[in-house]
Amino acid sequence: MNQHADQPIRPAATVIIVRNASPQYEIFMLRRTHQAAFAGGMYVFPGGRVDNEDHSPVYDDFHTGPDAKQSKQREALGDSWQAYWIAGIRETFEESGLMLAYDDSNSILSYDEESWVKFRDYRKLLTAGELSLADICQKENLKLAIDLIHFYNRWITPEGRPRRFDTRFFITQAPAKQAGEHDGTETVDSLWISPSKALELHARDKFGMMAVTARQLTAFSEYNTADDFIQMARDNTEFPTYHPTLPSTG
Repeated sequence: MNQHADQPIRPAATVIIVRNASPQYEIFMLRRTHQAAFAGGMYVFPGGRVDNEDHSPVYDDFHTGPDAKQSKQREALGDSWQAYWIAGIRETFEESGLMLAYDDSNSILSYDEESWVKFRDYRKLLTAGELSLADICQKENLKLAIDLIHFYNRWITPEGRPRRFDTRFFITQAPAKQAGEHDGTETVDSLWISPSKALELHARDKFGMMAVTARQLTAFSEYNTADDFIQMARDNTEFPTYHPTLPSTG
């Protein structure tokens, strides 16, 4: 009997963040520490589990969207649609430092040297549980950019893994004037890399990834520009759920 057979399935959200580059657009990825219980040593997209606080109605006043074009996305996410979007934004900020939000001038938040230091401190406090994402929004008059983050698909970790997640994957464009970086604790490296390059390195055992990540990147590699990729995500109306299984051991 598999010792992990009774693992609970935790709801989670992951955000695939892209930027234009040549010859192919690039995706922001993080390498998890080898000590991590889940995906140790692997390159992943920013994300994590949905917390109880992500369901709080306080966020009703701190986001823009989903817009009419995203109605199918909202429907596919179900009654907890807002919590999944909030969790994806929160986990992205905790893991990468990228804040997917509008500032008080209704522009995508940008960092200068002073604000980067301030938001780096917010990131530490958020990760430590000493303030919430809503607290940051209130302090800085931010609106979380749900209208720019598009639900794409859903993957459920196979039975038998030490941790299991029911993960909603989202796609968005990177804020032009922010720089992401790993946190040095849960994640020990970060980089921008094209889907094709990541798959090439993975095939040579030089870029460790979970099977789900490699399968996502295989689909993403069909696109050359971030604009085309984002347009696909925005126009998408089908949101499949995948239930992979572990190979049989006999």
